[in-house]
Amino acid sequence: MSSLQQLLAYAVVVYVGWRLLRSTVFRSPLDNIPGPKSDSYISGNMGKILDLHEAWAYQKEIVRQYGRLFSVYGLFNAKWLYTHDPRALHSIYVKDQDVFEESEILLQSFMLFLGPGLLATLGNQHRRQRKMLNPLFSAKHLRDMTPLFHDVVHRLEDALTSRVKDGPKELDMLGWMGRTALELIGQGGLGHSFDPLTEDVADDFTDAVKAYFPIQSHFSTLTRLMIPTLVKLGPAWFRRRVVEALPHGLTQRMKEVSDALEARSLQIVNDKKAALQGGDEALKQQVGEGKDIISVLLRENMVASEEDRLSDEEVVAQVSTLVLAAMDTTSNALSRILHLLSLHPDIQQKLREELTQARDDGTGKPRDLDYDEVMELPYLDAVCRETLRLYSPIRSLMRVARKDAVLPLSAPIRGVDGSLIDSIPVKKGLTIVTDVVGSNCDKGLWGDDAEEWKPERWLQPLSRALEDAHIPGVYSHLMTFIGGGRACIGFKFSQLEMKIVLAMLLPAFSFAISDKPIAWIAASVTYPSVGENSTKPEMPLVVTRLAS
Repeated sequence: MSSLQQLLAYAVVVYVGWRLLRSTVFRSPLDNIPGPKSDSYISGNMGKILDLHEAWAYQKEIVRQYGRLFSVYGLFNAKWLYTHDPRALHSIYVKDQDVFEESEILLQSFMLFLGPGLLATLGNQHRRQRKMLNPLFSAKHLRDMTPLFHDVVHRLEDALTSRVKDGPKELDMLGWMGRTALELIGQGGLGHSFDPLTEDVADDFTDAVKAYFPIQSHFSTLTRLMIPTLVKLGPAWFRRRVVEALPHGLTQRMKEVSDALEARSLQIVNDKKAALQGGDEALKQQVGEGKDIISVLLRENMVASEEDRLSDEEVVAQVSTLVLAAMDTTSNALSRILHLLSLHPDIQQKLREELTQARDDGTGKPRDLDYDEVMELPYLDAVCRETLRLYSPIRSLMRVARKDAVLPLSAPIRGVDGSLIDSIPVKKGLTIVTDVVGSNCDKGLWGDDAEEWKPERWLQPLSRALEDAHIPGVYSHLMTFIGGGRACIGFKFSQLEMKIVLAMLLPAFSFAISDKPIAWIAASVTYPSVGENSTKPEMPLVVTRLAS
């Protein structure tokens, strides 16, 4: 072991010892909040909460046993809160959002691997970035991009047709949804084509994007929770030397992924700048003819005031951030819909009939739907909403109190000592796990069938209890895209993508389960795999071309 590795090991041992001592000797104001016992002196309950295979059952069990708010043990047995109480969520994400900020674990992870983009910044810097980006995700801008979406999905349809033209065939639909999502954000977001879809082309950036979340999910719980501390060990060049010295395959692969993302992002931004300087003719030669998000962002950035202008480093970071945020979440949500439709062929057929009728040009041939038409189809909307409700790609999020506060509750809970508690005093530095799945599946709000996939629930009025709960999500009383100042900026882009893909594929193909069992992995962004023990991202379905 080198002297550098020894120094790092000694520092970690001292820090761990101090944290363990503090958690066992000093009392916590959360000691009267009920919750599960710790499973580990190092990772508390987080090992089970973050377990790739067992997290689903564990989350359901602790919510069933302890309700909408309870305590859990985090890193080095520190007491954390775990909640999906509607009033608490409203305080965290809307009313007191400046008090309850993003967790350092996520912020530093994104800063380390992606740079100072929208996911890695706080306060004025984050607000400045959103101010520049918000208009680019508006319905008006998406209407202009809808024909581009159709062009990409037509190529997907051609690619699938070429593979099943001789009869039904098993295809990895997760792979195809990932390739399509990357090309859609590439053309619509970056004005750059990554994948022709009609042929297989190797690409370092594409491989890096696809590998990001699966690699990250394989880091140990301790490693992920320690990132905010590790990134403070000296200047950037020193940390780089430390990483390069580590004999750890996952670490080296993550470094390669981060380097590939940064290099291509820088190239894309430089190409866009050159095209802008070349004038209108140069822009017309670009993919999307300069209407993509990054091209528009660069144009607006050039004329922005000094206080609003983004630095070159921030603009480059937005490229990797937009691709990662848009690709895995949407492609995995689309894969989940296709999986569910394969399990429920009656719902698949009902949706196909709606789409076929809507796309009929009057002669029996399919036409492309415009933005408003595809967004307003009731059963398509119900299928998407219900899938995003029951199977959110993001299971939970963390927030940290930046100062002392009081967290209100919708209804009192009973403390360990038997007393009723209607609000929780929160100390600066407290970590709160906000349970997206728990909120979306709360039986007190969604009914006794909350854990069942029923698209029809969206075709009738929702319950008064749900309306009165004021869930702070930006989308359909759901926490899937969260809410407040850090709500998912691209949720309308994601909706449009899902609906156009489904509207064009379902009239052309049928999807059925194969003999390979599909299991969903509880990673940072959930994804499917084959069998209970595998973590390889894949989802084989039997695809059949339908008569036109």
